[in-house]
Amino acid sequence: MRYVKVICLLIAAVVAVSAPAKKPKDKNKYGVYLAGVSASFADSLVFFTDIQYVDSAAVDDNDMLVSRASYSIQLKDYLEQKQGEKNRTCFMFFNRKKAKLQKEMKKLREKYQKGGTLVIRDVDAAFKFEKPAY
Repeated sequence: MRYVKVICLLIAAVVAVSAPAKKPKDKNKYGVYLAGVSASFADSLVFFTDIQYVDSAAVDDNDMLVSRASYSIQLKDYLEQKQGEKNRTCFMFFNRKKAKLQKEMKKLREKYQKGGTLVIRDVDAAFKFEKPAY
């Protein structure tokens, strides 16, 4: 009888300790690194933004950036209003880890530079991604 109590106590302790360890990660965690690229089919200019940390940005259950279209529109509007660049197509790149995003952006920049026919420019440092207004 005494061994049964000890075994039950050990089982209860193992269950109590392992239950919090199996808690799934919060996929809606806020805080994402963002970078934008803007290209046009009408000219040879390609714009790259700096990598920015946006603490209000979130990733959904499918690992997609929530309101990604809003961030893309922010970049498009900035280029149209501040730099007079019309008809731009903007792409958003994001990751929770800055090093992974830096690697991805470096690879993309090298692809654009490879042909030598495109002119690559950086977007002004004054441009900042903001929390989208819903």
